[in-house]
Amino acid sequence: MIDHVSLGVADLARARAFYDAVLAPLGYRRLFDLDDASGYGVERKAGQALPFWIGHEPQGAAASGHLCFAAPSRAAIDAFHRAALAAGGRDDGKPGLRPHYHANYYAAFAIDPDGHRIEAARHETE
Repeated sequence: MIDHVSLGVADLARARAFYDAVLAPLGYRRLFDLDDASGYGVERKAGQALPFWIGHEPQGAAASGHLCFAAPSRAAIDAFHRAALAAGGRDDGKPGLRPHYHANYYAAFAIDPDGHRIEAARHETE
């Protein structure tokens, strides 16, 4: 349903470093750079948009919204959270089960350097 999501950032170099580190454990990487934006995904396919973008906002970005990245495993979610904190993000929820969402919802939450709330989650069936 969603083609892509983009977040405005105040410092593009800082945001690139943060998302390069945070998305790597989830299997995503930066695949396209412009002077004022970068696109991330698993691979670049002709005629298909990259699902996640960051772009420089001259006035800085207002902290709002929430973005959740799909994760392939609990270990990837744990690594996402560690990478977020190591790359300058803030903790917004340590890795673990979130039974109030459903019995097998495993996730971790962080706040990026521009104040955006990000999450990595896995909806397990067992």
